[in-house]
Amino acid sequence: MGDLRDLYQEVILEHSKAPRNYRELKNPDRKAEGFNPLCGDHFTVYLQMQGDTIQDVVFQGSGCAISKASASMMTQALKGKTRQDADDLFERFHSVVTGHGAANGGDAELGKLTVFSGVSEFPTRVKCATLAWHTLQAALAGKQDAVSTE
Repeated sequence: MGDLRDLYQEVILEHSKAPRNYRELKNPDRKAEGFNPLCGDHFTVYLQMQGDTIQDVVFQGSGCAISKASASMMTQALKGKTRQDADDLFERFHSVVTGHGAANGGDAELGKLTVFSGVSEFPTRVKCATLAWHTLQAALAGKQDAVSTE
């Protein structure tokens, strides 16, 4: 179990140091801002849609290693997926990080996102892991108000 935990930490740190899809999207179809007032994490998620499919999803902002890695891996997981796929993946991810879903590789649909299963042991970090996801949901819904984890 220790080796798996070390691997998970490595993946999170690697995505935090070199986040994928970290840029502003020019002329996005949708965008939303998310903020965690407890720790100061702040992200903007940009979407380019083609019909009901997420053609491109990128983010910008600042945050802790967990929030930045989560945003990075989220963007990788959702490119080319439908809005329904994004909703389903959000529910699965949220269940795992809150300790209500299959963990430690038990949810094959999550793929690499299972690295966040250990977050459930630290309830204050759940908001870090889910900030980008809640922001994505707001962007998909076309909400104009900033999303807060509080």
